[in-house]
Amino acid sequence: MCNLRSFFIPLLAVLLLQSLVVVVSAQGSASTWKTLTGNPPLVIARGGFSGLFPDSSSVAFQFATLTSLPDVVLWCDVQLTKDGVGICAPDLRLDNYTSISQVMQNKDKLYLVNGIPTRGWFTVDFTFNELSLVFLTQGIYSRSEKFDNIYPIQTVEDVANLKPPGLWLNIQHDAFFTQHNLSMRNYVLSLSRRVVINHLSSPEVGFLRSIVKRFNLNITKLVFRFLEPNVIEPSTNETYGSLSNNFTFIKTFASGILIPKSYIWPLDASNYLQPHTSIVSDAHKAGLEVFVSDFYNDVPLSYNYSYDPVTEYLNFVDYVDFSVDGVLSDFPVTPSATIDCFSGLGKNAAPQVNLSVISKNGASGDYPGCTDLAYQNAILDGVDVIDCPVQISKDGIPFCLGSINLYDSTTVAQSSYSNRSQIIPQIKAGNGIFTFSLAWSEIQNLTPVISNPYSKFELIRNPKFRNSGKFLTLSDFLALAKNTSSLSGVLISIENAAYLIEKEGLPITDKVLDVLSKAGYDDPTSKKVMIESTNSSVLMKFRDKNNYELVYRIEEDIHDAQDAALKDIKNFANSVVISRASVFPESSSFLIGVTNVVPKLQSHGLSVYVETFSNEFVSQAWDFFSDSTVEINSYFMGANINGVITEFPLTSARYKRNRCLGNNSSLPPYMSPAQPGGLMQLIPSGAMPPAEPPNPVLTASDVEEGPLPSNTAIAPVPGGGAAAVPPGPPNGLPKIGACIFLSNLAMLITILLLL
Repeated sequence: MCNLRSFFIPLLAVLLLQSLVVVVSAQGSASTWKTLTGNPPLVIARGGFSGLFPDSSSVAFQFATLTSLPDVVLWCDVQLTKDGVGICAPDLRLDNYTSISQVMQNKDKLYLVNGIPTRGWFTVDFTFNELSLVFLTQGIYSRSEKFDNIYPIQTVEDVANLKPPGLWLNIQHDAFFTQHNLSMRNYVLSLSRRVVINHLSSPEVGFLRSIVKRFNLNITKLVFRFLEPNVIEPSTNETYGSLSNNFTFIKTFASGILIPKSYIWPLDASNYLQPHTSIVSDAHKAGLEVFVSDFYNDVPLSYNYSYDPVTEYLNFVDYVDFSVDGVLSDFPVTPSATIDCFSGLGKNAAPQVNLSVISKNGASGDYPGCTDLAYQNAILDGVDVIDCPVQISKDGIPFCLGSINLYDSTTVAQSSYSNRSQIIPQIKAGNGIFTFSLAWSEIQNLTPVISNPYSKFELIRNPKFRNSGKFLTLSDFLALAKNTSSLSGVLISIENAAYLIEKEGLPITDKVLDVLSKAGYDDPTSKKVMIESTNSSVLMKFRDKNNYELVYRIEEDIHDAQDAALKDIKNFANSVVISRASVFPESSSFLIGVTNVVPKLQSHGLSVYVETFSNEFVSQAWDFFSDSTVEINSYFMGANINGVITEFPLTSARYKRNRCLGNNSSLPPYMSPAQPGGLMQLIPSGAMPPAEPPNPVLTASDVEEGPLPSNTAIAPVPGGGAAAVPPGPPNGLPKIGACIFLSNLAMLITILLLL
């Protein structure tokens, strides 16, 4: 059965991708490339699309060619078997990325590799026929294991038979194979008579010098691969750092260099970028092309990149001073889009699509939310609408803060106000120090704290500025927005209004109306005002403001909505905010389908905004390739949403300007939306994630609620909260998992699997 699946699964991947994309040749750029040749940088797919599938599997190679630039180069790390067959495998040892330790138990050995005793299952101890019993697995454990034990080991000829636009062979351990009476030199020379090798790289000077006169250098480019600067190159007994200062010598046997990205952009001890080195310009002056390795979407990047891999690639392929000649990536879709769609774009480039970019607490992925720095950075990032979640102080001052509980976004627990903690279950389970317990003058003195929603994955946001910035009153926020010509509007979010009016005597809705009026936002010619709430009663208070857009936020994940509920919403709102899972439900981080929530809402005349978009790769389904741009594109192009609410506005603002969206009839494959449920169909039945119950349906009873209490109905309770009663629910849906969807494509794939 495994052999049958190994035949059909690559075919299914091809069918899947062909159903998703229209392959076009589009390598435009708004600027002249600063590469050595003046051509666009190459995308080199390391082991194929190894960020998703097992490295060097047939499906990984095919997926890379279908999702990348037309001239993508497939990278094969060449190892030799006991009988001299060349295979593509990322390391000499097979145990980390194949099933060999289970198939051939107790056959591991200890060898010296570059002088270091190393134990494992080595390729030199097994014939290729023996390895036919072994299947590939994902060697990086933070990646999905769902595609393990399906695909057999590929020979170099297998990869060449795919007829890739380019083939790059990397020879990492020539000396080791020589010690085991296997000649890598003879192998590649023999192979070159049958296969076109476009690039051949090695970190061993001796190996490259031994073959330089035997290759047609117009066909095959030899590339010297640099290891870490303090590592000694065995042929010359010099460190790679020392060799990086002698490009004249390297030019005698190579036409290019392959260097880790830290050779260009070194990092300090805190993971921030240092000034770039001159190595690219120095190599170009010596006539050497510069290729760069170590690009992965799913590892922590420098904090300067805000977890956005496109931003990182731009720093290498389209920097003001240089462009590298190629990048080696586990996720070739991302550099493909970077080179073709985003390079050369200025911040003033015209939007190509109508997508509203709304901040979530400002640029809260880079700075503490709702601070002046977060808002200023969001504006610089190109956001359309900045948001203010309005809270209110004890003395009735409305201000912007992401949570009514000061624990969530300040250091109040370490302040002199820590004794003001109380329990108000109607607002939040557990203890809290709430904004209405402190005067504005006290809140102003609190230290902000940046949000770190993915800290359990050791993904921390901009620690250098984790406590920077100051909070703004609603009045100051509105003044900032009014004086910023690039903004189209503001979003004012109001929650807990019933409680604040009834139990604290703080009429938050009236306060907001008053501040908006005084700031000049009642003028129809002023910027757009969006009022958001999970409570219809709040939005009803603003119904007389004809120039305001009223936004109903559905807090829970849903998979459908009754027409009666949508008609009710239309009576008090112009638009709706829904969760990402209400569009694309997931199971075990795989998309399982698409709901009809967006088209249903839009059919009732409601615009649809989706929240919350983050750049951290752990926040994204596997189908989005650990790339926030792919995720945004899939929601816009695949689900036709009207806007995104994001903690990282730069990513979304840049997306809507990318040149590849200018012609929807010929989208390149790397700008095509993910196919919901597509990847799930490539998972063996025994490894499928368990089915989960569907999310609930939004009903009319979930939307209905009474009016807000009168401002004078009940006097404030001393100390607040002690005698509180529950306000009406925002919308009373339970939080459940995701629904299962089977597209026509999925049905086709399922039928093929049964063959």
